[in-house]
Amino acid sequence: MPEHLELQQLVDGVIQGTTRHHSLSWLRCSCPYLGIILATVSSFFFSLCSVIVKGLVDINPIELATFRFIGVLLPSIPIAIYREESFFPEGKRIILVLRCFVGTTGLMLSFYAFRHMPLADASVIIFSTPVFVAIFARLFLREACGMFNIITILLTLIGVVLITKPPFLFGENLVTIMDAQVMESSYDIWGPVAALSSTLFGANAYVLLRALKGLHFSVIMTNFGSFALIYTLLVCYYIGALCWPLCGTDRFLVVALALFSFGGQILLTLALQYEQAGPVAIARSADIVFAFVWQIMFFKETPSLYSVLGALLVVSSVVLSGLRKWALALPRDSETRKKLYFLFLD
Repeated sequence: MPEHLELQQLVDGVIQGTTRHHSLSWLRCSCPYLGIILATVSSFFFSLCSVIVKGLVDINPIELATFRFIGVLLPSIPIAIYREESFFPEGKRIILVLRCFVGTTGLMLSFYAFRHMPLADASVIIFSTPVFVAIFARLFLREACGMFNIITILLTLIGVVLITKPPFLFGENLVTIMDAQVMESSYDIWGPVAALSSTLFGANAYVLLRALKGLHFSVIMTNFGSFALIYTLLVCYYIGALCWPLCGTDRFLVVALALFSFGGQILLTLALQYEQAGPVAIARSADIVFAFVWQIMFFKETPSLYSVLGALLVVSSVVLSGLRKWALALPRDSETRKKLYFLFLD
């Protein structure tokens, strides 16, 4: 989802120059893969959030986004207060508001996509957000967009086409990978449109975050959570979806949504403190695996062969991007870096 992808990009730019807590350094020594483990558990929590959004059919997805943003806001406020940060710093306010708007809109669209698409398909499309950042970084920040970026973008676009399966290319009959039976499928265009739009909004949020690298992540996440909470409440009021969840399971799952969001944010932050952004991005691909498992387990939806192939292409693009980021951080005389020369295509 957009806000944890943005947090990964943000922490990559902000925390790398800070001093890590010596009191926790022994954890990394005793478990060298701690950052990878934390990122994987974070993916597990975020994937459960997606399951809850898709499963709570009696609650509008925009209203569920409101509870999701509570999970974004809660861990950010005490950190910002502890660090005595300015909550709305001068000179960054317009960019902060823009980042809040695109991030909130992107997450609301992703929730709509989860509700109206197979869970794994929506997750894969939204997961491709980092690959599209190169396009907007080239347009707005004049950053280089080399051959490597072009290849990963093309792979991702092909993967997205395979996942969305537009009828004018694939027709209406789809084949599942488990029983090879042809199934009639009514195509809902608005689910894929929402997922793709969420990806584009998320990519723009990445670009805006690069302009906010001087701010601590708690300030940006506090502004994001506050703005998003007001934004989603106004949208819910306007569309008549502002109502308290029913007693019993619905309320329990809404609370679980906020808690999983909270836990996922904290674990991702810790993962990026213990590990470089590249390996963490690769570990985050576990989100896609979880999505396929939950789709089959909870919703009895067998993915089509096209969905699996598309997911492999998208995940490959994101993993290659993560490997490239990790390789760029290695010393120039590193043997590992020399072996990964193909990642440095310009």
